[in-house]
Amino acid sequence: MAQPDKQGTGPPAAKLASIARQLAMAMELPFVLVASIVAGGLLGYGLDYWLHSRPICMLIGGGLGFVAGIRDLLRRLSKSGA
Repeated sequence: MAQPDKQGTGPPAAKLASIARQLAMAMELPFVLVASIVAGGLLGYGLDYWLHSRPICMLIGGGLGFVAGIRDLLRRLSKSGA
């Protein structure tokens, strides 16, 4: 629990809002990365199933999903820092 300051009002609301925003982002970012990899892999799997090919499309789709996930993470982190 937060300790009150000398005036007895506690931490400022802006500081609490900032902490809440950072916590929400920290909880969201891993899901963004995993979801993009899974989505790319599933699209590749569907393409492999449709073309009756080896899992090469799934690997390419998962790799592209990983790149897209990292790009999205960097975009979100740079937006939050500004």
